Amino acid sequence: MDLDHVKTKLLEQKEQIERRVNAISSDLNRSEPMSQDFSEQATEQENLDVLHALEHEGKEELILINQALARLQSGEYGLCRECGEEINPARLDALPFVTTCISCAE
Repeated sequence: MDLDHVKTKLLEQKEQIERRVNAISSDLNRSEPMSQDFSEQATEQENLDVLHALEHEGKEELILINQALARLQSGEYGLCRECGEEINPARLDALPFVTTCISCAE
């Protein structure tokens, strides 16, 4: 497994997610008053709920990516946290921040 490629991929994902989270946070921090129309208020609140969920999801993914980068730094990347065996490279390629092998994930 090419750890430099993994690190590059993780850093690229991190940058994309940080941009997305920052854009969402900017949208959420705009203080526009709610509409006077009740049905419009409901739609606006739904939109805010979706933005909050996307922001939360992005922040959670950033935590996972930062943890994966720390494991790369410490030499623990690619080892299952449960059994200590190597995680299948195809699994890591699909989900570069996973911490368990497929057997332990079940």
